[in-house]
Amino acid sequence: MILNIPEMSCGHCRAAVEAAVAGVDAGASVTVDLATRRAEIVTGAAPEAVIAALAAAGYEAVPAG
Repeated sequence: MILNIPEMSCGHCRAAVEAAVAGVDAGASVTVDLATRRAEIVTGAAPEAVIAALAAAGYEAVPAG
């Protein structure tokens, strides 16, 4: 899944997003692009669970596209 995360802007944000996704699926692959403020996440977890984990970490995320 590809998510737009408008508030993500720095290395700390990248680490927080990666940690939030790992909390849902420790084996997930997360590729963050700070320039576009998008994250590409490969996971078996439901998109709703990933988005909820990001929200709990303080990052609003919406599906791209």
